[in-house]
Amino acid sequence: SLTHVICHTCFKRQDRLHRCGQCKFAYYCDRTCQRAAWLNHKNECAAIKKYGKAPTENIRLAARIMWKIEREGSGLAEGCLVSIDDLQNHVDSFGEEEKKELRTDVESFLEFWPPQSQQFGLQFISHIFGVISCNGFTLSDQRGLQAVGVGVFPNLCQVNHDCWPNCTVIFNNGNHEAVRSMFHTQMRIELRALSKISPGDELTVSYVDFLNVSEERRKQLKKQYYFDCTCEHCKKQIKDDLMLAVKEGEGKPSAETVKEVIQFSKDTLEKINKARMEGLYHEVVKLCRECLKKQEPVLGDTNIYLLRILSIASEVLSYLQMFEEAADYAKRMVDGYLKIYHPNNAQLGMAVMRAGVTHWHAGLIEAGHGLICKAYAILLITHGPSHPITKDLEVMRVQTEMELRMFQQNEYMYYKMREAALKNQKIQVMPEPSNEAPPGLFHKKE
Repeated sequence: SLTHVICHTCFKRQDRLHRCGQCKFAYYCDRTCQRAAWLNHKNECAAIKKYGKAPTENIRLAARIMWKIEREGSGLAEGCLVSIDDLQNHVDSFGEEEKKELRTDVESFLEFWPPQSQQFGLQFISHIFGVISCNGFTLSDQRGLQAVGVGVFPNLCQVNHDCWPNCTVIFNNGNHEAVRSMFHTQMRIELRALSKISPGDELTVSYVDFLNVSEERRKQLKKQYYFDCTCEHCKKQIKDDLMLAVKEGEGKPSAETVKEVIQFSKDTLEKINKARMEGLYHEVVKLCRECLKKQEPVLGDTNIYLLRILSIASEVLSYLQMFEEAADYAKRMVDGYLKIYHPNNAQLGMAVMRAGVTHWHAGLIEAGHGLICKAYAILLITHGPSHPITKDLEVMRVQTEMELRMFQQNEYMYYKMREAALKNQKIQVMPEPSNEAPPGLFHKKE
């Protein structure tokens, strides 16, 4: 759905992109990006032109993998620890529905695949689709905020899962501003340590978002990756009590009341998703407020159903520029996240950053600057200093630090200058709320 607005080489969002004159499908920032893409796009370009349209992303990825094998063979390239032939495909574990989808994909692939290209057997084609479905990594746009595609990186497929991992995988688009100069950094996928790792310790990443009770995470992992999670957090159900917390004290709610509120929360989340799909953001806010009124007397501050509603409410209210109410919800969301997530979790860092920006927009400069500094400290570890979003955050950190100094010297003048600035220029608009979760680590089967 983002084909027309994001460059197919550097994944930068642009208003005006140049379209490939041959296939009319691929879009690029400029000639530099188009030339950089040609090796991988050349065969695809001719195939799309002949086929009459672009196939699905999985078929395009399978075709790109096979054209690469045709060019370079399937042996180990320099620096590669494992070949794509040796990756796990789990095709034997597929259920009836998945087998049906696989057959459809293989048939569509054979229609798309040119007769003059190297021909592969049905078993190998099925293997490639299996590899994509359980080894695909989500690729995000240049800011790291929106999922734009999927890729397979054989070396990283060797890293096993742990719900409380010691590493994270981040897609770094690099710096494409300084064209081909000494400052230009290449697009790459990075395995980054989240804390000190002792020699001999296994490197692990989390294939799923931690913000779910252990039973739900295990179900998700079994369904998509075909294994039973035996990590310490799942075995001991660590943090489950926080994620299902209820109000303590004299007026502690009954089990029946808790069950009713959780069911109401689930129903409301479905209504919210429908309203978001239709762009009815004021309706989303109304649903969130109603749900919070029911949740607040019953659910604890770290309950995941409360946190999900707070997250949606703060995001949508920020988009509608109702910053003060959004900041209140964002602060409560972050306080809950900090008790649940690993202190160096990428999704925690992004949530703290959004909360910081919301407080800044609301004129709460002290809290805003504090949250932006906290987010910067997390993202330096999870994303690294060269990632575009870390660079954006560094600019915000410097800006809010200057504003905070001004605020501390003369509070009255700070608000006067802020008011004048807001009258003369539009306040920075928050991105439109997306119905998707922020880009996760691994590609999710649709």
